[in-house]
Amino acid sequence: MPNRVAEPIRVIIAEDNYLVREGTRRLLEDSGDVDVVAAVGTADELIRAVDRLRPSAVVTDIRMPPGHDMEGIEAARRIRAGHPEVGVVVLSQHADEAYAFQLLKDGTAGLAYLLKERVGDLDELLRALRETIAGRSVIDPAVVEALLARRSRLAESPLAALTAREADVLREMAQGKTNAAIAKSLSVSESAVEKYANAIFSKLGLSEEPEVHRRVAAVLTFLRQSS
Repeated sequence: MPNRVAEPIRVIIAEDNYLVREGTRRLLEDSGDVDVVAAVGTADELIRAVDRLRPSAVVTDIRMPPGHDMEGIEAARRIRAGHPEVGVVVLSQHADEAYAFQLLKDGTAGLAYLLKERVGDLDELLRALRETIAGRSVIDPAVVEALLARRSRLAESPLAALTAREADVLREMAQGKTNAAIAKSLSVSESAVEKYANAIFSKLGLSEEPEVHRRVAAVLTFLRQSS
């Protein structure tokens, strides 16, 4: 019996810059894994397109007309609230921890925050799409560093309770890496990674939620306590 060919990921792109929008469309469609069902230039158009077309995922700029402020974030939150099955990948020009906090403060499931420079890395962009569709989350390593730096500036930061190695593991976890990938990156055993992860969860006072939720919540806990 022949193998079934996977259905393309149905994606809507939201970006007010025409060249960036069409370039992203071409990049994704040329992969053969994505069907771009719409490409729009404003947050309102994005929301209407999602309501009408019900895509698998959305790729949106963080700043769009009319205000060029946080329209992409507001759209992402509205989409996740109204269509929780739709993954949302938000792209930003800068690793801005304030924007990341606004995007992720109510939950991380189905959301990704990447720098725009990652658009050229097709494998990374496709991974972010697949992860968000599966209800997981992806945070750009540069954004993770910005988030941790913000939290470490606070006098009562829970980071003070973490060892240097636990902080290293936390950074890797927040990038969406598995224990095996973390072990390889840090040149330690998987059992050691599990031990460090449990120590992080304990020190940050996280509840016994499913593993995937606790891993990213470890970063968000810092942010919630600083708001």
